[in-house]
This record gives sequence, C-alpha cells and structure tokens, in this order.
Amino acid sequence: MKNRKQLAGSFILLIIIASLYRIMPGRPLGFSPMIAMAIFGGAVIKDKKFAFLLPLLAMFVSDGLYQLLYINGVGNIPGFYEGQATNYILFGGLTVFGFLIKNFNIKRIAIASLYAPTAYFLISNFLVWASASPLSGLGRPKTFSGLMMCYSDGLPFYPWSVASTFIFSAILFGSYYFISKPSTENVLVK
Repeated sequence: MKNRKQLAGSFILLIIIASLYRIMPGRPLGFSPMIAMAIFGGAVIKDKKFAFLLPLLAMFVSDGLYQLLYINGVGNIPGFYEGQATNYILFGGLTVFGFLIKNFNIKRIAIASLYAPTAYFLISNFLVWASASPLSGLGRPKTFSGLMMCYSDGLPFYPWSVASTFIFSAILFGSYYFISKPSTENVLVK
C-alpha cells in the first residue's frame, strides 16, 4: 500500500510540475513535457485508464492556470477555447505510443519520442485545416495546397515538439529506471 501512495504522490507531483512548466513564459512554443508524459504514462502505468489520465490531467491543470492568467489580464493566451476537446483527444491518443513500449530500451523510447509528436503534428494540423469553422486553419482553402499551407503554418512548432519529447522522455524514463531498480546502488558503486 505504501508503494501505491508513493506512486500516486509521484504522479500528482509530475502533473503539477508539468502544468507549471507548460505555462512558463519564455519557453519556445511547442516545447513542453505533455507528449513525453503521454508516452511515459502509457508505458509505465499498468491500469490503462489511469495512463490516459496522466497527460490529460496535466493539460487540464495547465489550461486552467492559463485561463486564470488570461481572465486576470496577466496572460494573453486563453486556457479554454473552441475546439479544445479535439486537442485533449489527440493527447490522450498519444498514450497509445507508450503502450507499444513493451520492454524499456533506448531504441523503443526514441522511436516513440519521434513518432508521437510527428503523429500529433500531422493529425492536429489536418484537423485545423479540415475544420468547418471559417476562422480555423488561418482561413486556408480546402485544397491540397491549403492543407500544405496549414502544415507550413505549424512547422515552426514541430522541431520544438520533437526535441522536448526526446528530452522529457529521457528525464521521465531515466528517472523511473533509476528509482525502480533496487540494485542501482550496487551498479553505481562498482
């Protein structure tokens, strides 16, 4: 029971830290731990419904913080906006990439850390372009050329998304590895 409480406390702390990091000013747009958290949750949390909750709760808390800052005139980014449910569904779906990591190894984690932000980039920009709203997709025409323009609009965010997913995956999985291995002390001493 003690391990469950420690694990729950660790995940709550992880959600708080990720939420606060996401609203931090001055970080490059797209550089956040959310995709890495989805992969990590899918790979580490045995109960799959809780695996989906890890990134979604972190996003919800940070969106709530964004909204508070926005309402009080401190921030210029609203936390809650039209079409946001789609974003939550996409982030929840990224948890599946973690399910595919059967045995933790650097290669599998690296592949998931590349494929997950790439899938998010492709699907989210497609959905922005395909949206029925006339203001979505920056008014790009519903043609192949318009779709490519929409992908081009999102391109500045993509490298930061990939980089942050690699970095935060290394931090999350590396920390988990060293914390969960009882023989770590023996390895470090030798």
